[in-house]
Amino acid sequence: MAILGIDEVGRGPLAGPLVVGAVILPETEQPWFSELKDSKKLTAKKREELNKLILENSATGLGWISANQLDNLGISKALILATKKAVKQVQSLHTPFSQIIIDGKVNFLKNTPLEKFTTTCIKGDNKIREISAASIIAKVARDNYMIKLAEKYPKYGFNNHVGYGTKSHVEAIYQYGLTPEHRQSFEPCKSLSGFEPIKPIHKNTTTIGKKAEQAVADYLTNLGHTIIAKNHKTHFYEIDIISTKDNYIYFTEVKYRKSSIHGTPLDAITKEKHQQMQFAALSYLKYQNAKFKNLEPLLAAASVTGNLENPDSLKITHLPLT
Repeated sequence: MAILGIDEVGRGPLAGPLVVGAVILPETEQPWFSELKDSKKLTAKKREELNKLILENSATGLGWISANQLDNLGISKALILATKKAVKQVQSLHTPFSQIIIDGKVNFLKNTPLEKFTTTCIKGDNKIREISAASIIAKVARDNYMIKLAEKYPKYGFNNHVGYGTKSHVEAIYQYGLTPEHRQSFEPCKSLSGFEPIKPIHKNTTTIGKKAEQAVADYLTNLGHTIIAKNHKTHFYEIDIISTKDNYIYFTEVKYRKSSIHGTPLDAITKEKHQQMQFAALSYLKYQNAKFKNLEPLLAAASVTGNLENPDSLKITHLPLT
């Protein structure tokens, strides 16, 4: 009797579905059986060729779990449900099998009527051809899904990284935000979303604001700072000035008032604003400019008062925040 092989693809990406493949190969030996191996070790062209042969000659099933479903279920329950879906599809074809072998060490069919027929095999996608075939059809199906997704969301490069957390993908998330295909229970998506709809910043820096920032940048330069960026924006945060001096990297929020009669501009740094600044600084260092990771980060506020048209009248105070 035949073996039903099972493998999953898409357990770890930041975006896209989880897919479980299930395959019963034909009983008659086929020339292409010798080419079956872990899908990740095959070229995309070879995967496509084998995928076509497997689908045309075998009993197959695919269990899909969307990113949103995965967020709600958690990865363990999602794997169980996807496995059950894939097996159910194969069973509907009425192709007999005597044994189920799942890649890995977890039996996702535990506590089901099929448990007694099921075993697991670590690195089974390189040892058991039915599991290899399952990994191939699951990967090809998921990759094709992500390629189509790249047409819908062209800025994210889904056709290149298929949803995994590459540097370019994470940078795109910070630049453009989350799509409905992102897994909001996975970091860094979780920190950005808090499971709430993302609200992008739409702050437009005014002419006055730009002049105040430039005044502070000039002031810091005179103090020996090297200005790294001004008005640095992403989908989630904005940093007015980023500068370095000695062994520190400063993230400065610029506040301007023509006079201090109603209090200093530093009074505008609320607890919430302070938290936003912390998030922005950490995000910048971790995901956008790792070259500064050896510098000690400091949050700072710059108070600017006076007439911006008359630089000699300006009073600037630059203070680290505690």
